[in-house]
Amino acid sequence: MRYLTKEWYELCQQRSLEFGLRAHRGADVHDEALYRRLYKRKEKAFLKEQREMYDVDPRYLLAHDGAEMIRVDQYFSGEEIADEDKLIYHMPEEEKVQIHKRIAEYDARPAFDEVACKQEFQQRQEWGLEIHAERLPGEILQQIADLRVFTLGYCTKDMLRQLKELSIENVRKTDQISQEYRQAQQAEPLPEELRNHFHFHDCTVTEMLSGDDLVIRLDTQGGFTQLNKITFVAPDIIKQDEGIVGKFWLYNELYRTDDGYEAHVLLDGKEMAEFIVRCRDIIIEQE
Repeated sequence: MRYLTKEWYELCQQRSLEFGLRAHRGADVHDEALYRRLYKRKEKAFLKEQREMYDVDPRYLLAHDGAEMIRVDQYFSGEEIADEDKLIYHMPEEEKVQIHKRIAEYDARPAFDEVACKQEFQQRQEWGLEIHAERLPGEILQQIADLRVFTLGYCTKDMLRQLKELSIENVRKTDQISQEYRQAQQAEPLPEELRNHFHFHDCTVTEMLSGDDLVIRLDTQGGFTQLNKITFVAPDIIKQDEGIVGKFWLYNELYRTDDGYEAHVLLDGKEMAEFIVRCRDIIIEQE
């Protein structure tokens, strides 16, 4: 990748480092009692939120049936709305059936599982610890007295200031690279059909077959396209990290060459991977 590199992507993950954090006077030292107290506070709030969501009765959805509707422009016009301008929403029967099904499931649901909810909260904290340990810059990690407290959402006032400043700088850097990437891609003399179709963000690579041509098949569920087969004609693989199959497609760059194209792809899974291939032609289709 020339622009959307692994380093650029990692920097993109550090654009809002201060999100969800608040300053706490005790976060400057490792205090086990403080950690336990804050953990209980956050766990209690999580239980309350999850219980409230669990107890949302789907019957409220039926209230939309027969509701009076008015066009937005008429509503804000300030003028008196005539009866003939009012519409009555009649819910489709299929939608009613689905809502009644949800109501039946709601009425038959078991009691809220507080133990399982606490386990989920614990798992989220453990996952957060791993993410912070991997993604936070080393100079920031060294200043954190207790990463567990940080993961709960608390840090020192000075740390919060540093994170805000660093986030602003990272936004500036990543946005600048993104703009350079867009300008470079717009300047490439690519066929419009290829330019419009060579986008497979969030698709998963399911197969790579090498031969006279290189064929990549994709699972497009969760992606933004139905085109699931890419054929690179007469390929010359420049770079191929291990474990491409099973990873999901993040970003790509496409360049014109004297006798074809050069495609760059950035993928992610447990580890990031990069794939670069030159070819005579690229065929994109739906199987």
